[in-house]
Amino acid sequence: MSPFKTGLFKTLISTVLSVALLGAPAFAGEKLVVGATAVPHAEILEFVKPIVAKDGLELDIRVFSDYIQPNAQLVSKQLDANYYQYRPFLNDYNRERGTALVPIVPVHVEPFVAYSQKITSVDQIKDGATVAIPNDPVNGGRGLLLLQKLGLIKLKGKAELDTPEDPLPSQKDILENPKNLKIVELESAILPRALSQVDLAALNGNYVLEAKLDLDKSLYIERGQDGKNVWGEYLVTRPENKDDPAIKLLAKALNSDATREFIKERYQGQVYPAF
Repeated sequence: MSPFKTGLFKTLISTVLSVALLGAPAFAGEKLVVGATAVPHAEILEFVKPIVAKDGLELDIRVFSDYIQPNAQLVSKQLDANYYQYRPFLNDYNRERGTALVPIVPVHVEPFVAYSQKITSVDQIKDGATVAIPNDPVNGGRGLLLLQKLGLIKLKGKAELDTPEDPLPSQKDILENPKNLKIVELESAILPRALSQVDLAALNGNYVLEAKLDLDKSLYIERGQDGKNVWGEYLVTRPENKDDPAIKLLAKALNSDATREFIKERYQGQVYPAF
C-alpha cells in the first residue's frame, strides 16, 4: 500500500471514530442495577427505563418482596441504588446497622390504610379484637399512630411526625388501650394475606396495590400531600455514588414532568407524586 493510501486510510479511520464518539450517547454501555418492590416502584422504574436509555444508560431492575434485602444488597454492592423506602425507614436502617445510605430524590407518596374484611366501620371493633401492624419499627410505629388517629389507642409523645428524624412509637408507648386490643406484628408483605385472620390491619400502600385490594373499601386512608410529606419514597444509594452522573440522570428522570404525569394517570390518586 502506498504512503498516500496509508495516510488516507488512517485519516478516514480517525474521522469515522471521531464521528462515532461525538454521536455516542453520554452513558453508552453503562448500567445501573436498581432494587425495588414491585408496585408501584418497579413499575415507575420501568416507565423511566426508556427515558434514560436515550442517553445510553441501561437500567437493570431487581424486584424484591421484602423491606430488608434492597438495603442489604445496596450496602454489599450487589445493587447500585434502590427505590422503595421513605426517610424514617432509611434513617432507622442506617442507625441500627451503622450504615450511611443516602437519599437522593423523593418520587411518590403512598397511602397508609386501615383495612378489614370483617367489619365496615371502626365503630364495629369489639373488645379484645385482633389488630395487625407491620413488624419493623418504623412501619409498626406508623401503624400505632394510625390506630391512635382512629381513637383505638392513646400513645405518649407526638401524634404526628414533623420530620423524618422524629422517633416513632412502639407498643411500650401505649398509654391507653380501652378496647383491650390484641396488637400483633407481622411482616408487611404478608399482612394482606392475613386479613381473614385479624379484625383490622394497618397496611402499606404498595402492598395494598400489589394485592389488588380495593383502596376505597379501606376503613381509613392516610393520604399524603404532594411534595410535603415525610413519607415520600426515595431513590437511595451509597454515599460514594451520590454524585455519580448515572445516579443523577436516573434522579432527573424520576423527577421529570413525564414521570409526574405517569404517576397521576397510572394510579389515579392511589399514589401521589412527591415532587
